[in-house]
Amino acid sequence: MVSSEGMGTSSKQYGVTKPISMAGPTDTDLQRTLELEKFLVDSGLHESKEEAAKREEVLYRLGQVVKDWVKQLTRIRGYTDQMVEDANAVILTFGSYRLGVHGPGADLDTLCLGPSYVNREEDFFYTLHDILANMEEVTELQPVPDAHVPVMRFKFDGISIDLLYASISCLIVPEDLDISDVSVLHDVDEPTVRSLNGCRVADQILKLVPNVEHYRTSLRCLKFWAKRRGIYSNVTGFLGGVNLALLVARVCQLYPNAVPSMLVSRFFRVYTQWRWPNPVMLCPIEENELGFSVWDPRKNPRDRTHHMPIITPAYPCMNSSYNVSASTLRVMMEQFQYGNKICGEIELSKACWSALFEPYIFFESYKNYLQVDVVAADVDDLRTWKGWVESRLRQLTLMVERDTFGKLQCHPYPHEYFDTSRHCAHCVFFMGLQRKQGEVVQEGQQFDIRATVEEFRHSVNMYMFWKPGMDIYVSHVRRRQVPCYVFPGGYKRSRPSRPTLQLENRHKSLYDDEVSGTDHVESNHKRKCSGKVGVKHDLILKRHAPGPPGERLASCNSLSTDRLSVDGVSDGHGLRNAEDPRLSNGAQEELDRTESPEPASNSSVITSVTSDGGSSDDIGSVSVAGYAEERVKDFEVLNKARFDDTNGTDSITLVKNKMASRNEVLQELQEQLEPNAMLGMVVDSKAKVHSAVEKPMIRRFSLASTV
Repeated sequence: MVSSEGMGTSSKQYGVTKPISMAGPTDTDLQRTLELEKFLVDSGLHESKEEAAKREEVLYRLGQVVKDWVKQLTRIRGYTDQMVEDANAVILTFGSYRLGVHGPGADLDTLCLGPSYVNREEDFFYTLHDILANMEEVTELQPVPDAHVPVMRFKFDGISIDLLYASISCLIVPEDLDISDVSVLHDVDEPTVRSLNGCRVADQILKLVPNVEHYRTSLRCLKFWAKRRGIYSNVTGFLGGVNLALLVARVCQLYPNAVPSMLVSRFFRVYTQWRWPNPVMLCPIEENELGFSVWDPRKNPRDRTHHMPIITPAYPCMNSSYNVSASTLRVMMEQFQYGNKICGEIELSKACWSALFEPYIFFESYKNYLQVDVVAADVDDLRTWKGWVESRLRQLTLMVERDTFGKLQCHPYPHEYFDTSRHCAHCVFFMGLQRKQGEVVQEGQQFDIRATVEEFRHSVNMYMFWKPGMDIYVSHVRRRQVPCYVFPGGYKRSRPSRPTLQLENRHKSLYDDEVSGTDHVESNHKRKCSGKVGVKHDLILKRHAPGPPGERLASCNSLSTDRLSVDGVSDGHGLRNAEDPRLSNGAQEELDRTESPEPASNSSVITSVTSDGGSSDDIGSVSVAGYAEERVKDFEVLNKARFDDTNGTDSITLVKNKMASRNEVLQELQEQLEPNAMLGMVVDSKAKVHSAVEKPMIRRFSLASTV
C-alpha cells in the first residue's frame, strides 16, 4: 500500500545513486508507523501550541532588536537619513527548527543577516552584545567569538538562542533574500560562509528528500534515540543535529517510498554495513568559480584523515562530522548495531518501540574512567568556562589516541553532571577508557598518558577569556568509585544480571569484561593486605575518593606524578594506583608543598589504569621497592586466610592438594600477584618473583614526548 504522493516520487532519482528499494509499506509497516508516532507523542517530543507561539514571538522581537541595532550603527557612521530608514537586518532560522523537528525546550538556531558595513568582530560581539546585556528579557549571555562558527548564546524570555552573524556584500538587506542563491557568498570571508551554511544546508535537505513529513518523523525519532544512547553531541565527536539530518535524508533517498517505521529500521541496516570512510552525500559535490575550498580527499590531504565523512549538500560542500575520532566512531558503530538488533526484533514482533530507546548504561560499561571536574568562581564564569572545556574534550580523545597509537580507546560521555551537595560553581564530565579490541596483550604492557593529560590541561588553560577561579582537575576513578550523583535519584542501582550486561556490552573487548564472582574475594584480600603498605608511600600516592574540587586542591600536587597506564598482564581492565619509582626533584618539591597551606595550582590527578581485573576497593597506598621476598610470604598467609574465611576446612584441604603440583602452585601464586601488581612484583617465565623496580619485567610505553 503506497500513498499517491509516494507513487508520484518513485520515478525520480534522489541522491548520487539509484534507490536500494522502491517498495512501499505493507499494512504491518503502516501499523508500526502509527505505533511509532504515538510513542513519540507520548514521550513528549512535540512542543505545545503555546510554546510554538512563544517561539514565534521571540523571533519577531529579536528581529526588531537587530533592525534597531543596524539603524543605530548606520546613523553613527554618517549615512544619510534615507539610508538609515532603509537599513535592515534579517533573522533566519536553521537547524532543527527550520527542519521542523525541534522539541520542547530545544535551542533556537538563528542567523542574523546584516549589511556589508556592519562587521562581526566589533559591531556584533561588542555593540549588539551590550544591547542584549542591558535587556531584562535576555539572560545567560555568552559570546563565543573564537568558535569555528562564531556564535552568541543567550536566553530570550526563557527561550535558548544560538545567534550567528553574516555580513553580506550589499548595503541594504532585502526581507525576501534567497539564502540558497550562491550570490550571497560573493565577497565574504570563511567564517561568514560557515555561518550562512546552516540555513543553506537546511533548505537543500528539504529539497532533496522524497517525502518531507516521513523524513521529519524519522529524524525526530532518531534524534531521540541518539540522545538516549549517549551519542548526540557534535562538539564531543559524536553526531550532532546536522549530521543526523544528513544521514536520515540519505536513507530517505535510498528508500523513497518507505514510511517512518521502515526508514528507522533501514537507517540501522544501512549504517551498520556502511564502509567508512566512504562519504555520505545527498548530491554531487559542486565546484564554483568563487574558489572556496570544498571537501575533496583527492586534492586535500587533510580530508583523507576524516573517519566518518558526512558531506553537506550546499556549496561549498563540507564534512559536517570532522570531529569524529576513531574512538567515537567505534562507539557509534556499536550503537548502530544495537539499534539494528532491536529493530529486527520489532519487525518480528518480539519487541516494542520503547526497547529501542532504552538509555545507555555508561557507568556500567567500563571499568576505568577519567573524571574531569570543572570549577569557576561563580555561575556566570562557569557557563563560559564549561563550554570551552567541553569543546576541548574532543582534543583529549585525539591526544590519547595519538600518544598510544590508537591502542587506548576513549569514550567521552556527552553529558555534564552536578553534585547538588556542593556549594561551589562546578560541573563534571566523564570519559570511559578501554584497550582497543583485538590488540595482542604483551606481558606487562603499559601506556603512560600523564604527559598527554598535562598537554590537554595546558591547551585548556589557553582560554582567551580565562578568569581567576577557573580551573579543571582530571582524576581517575574506578567503576565502583563513580560518584552517586551521576545516577538517577542520586544513588547507584543494583548491578544487573550477567546476561543483561552481556547484551549491553556484547561488542566490548575481551579485556574489558567483568570477571564474575571475583570481586568479593579480591576485596577481602585487599582489605587484609592494606596494613602491609608503608605509611610514607600512603602520603605520597594515596588515592582520594571523588569529592568536591575545593576539597581536593590540597592533594592535587602530591598526586601529579602518578602513572596512568594500561597493563596487559591479565585479562581485565581493573584500576590500581602505581607509584613511579623515579620521582624527579620537581615532583618531590610538589610533595613537600602539600604540607604547606599554599593554594594548589592546576594539576592532573592521575593514577594507573591496568588490566588486572581487580576490584575498585583497591584504593590503598603503594610501595614498590624492596618487598619481593616479604610479599611472597604475605601472599601465602593471605591465601590461607582467604580460604579460611570463605570455605573453612575444606578450602584448606583444597589448597594443600594444589600444593602437590609445582606448576599449579606457580599458577596460584601468579593469580594472587596479578591483582596485587600495585606492589610492584611480577612473575617471569622461570617462576621467579621480581620487584618491578629491580627487574623491568613490565614494558612501559612512556609517551610523554611523542608528537
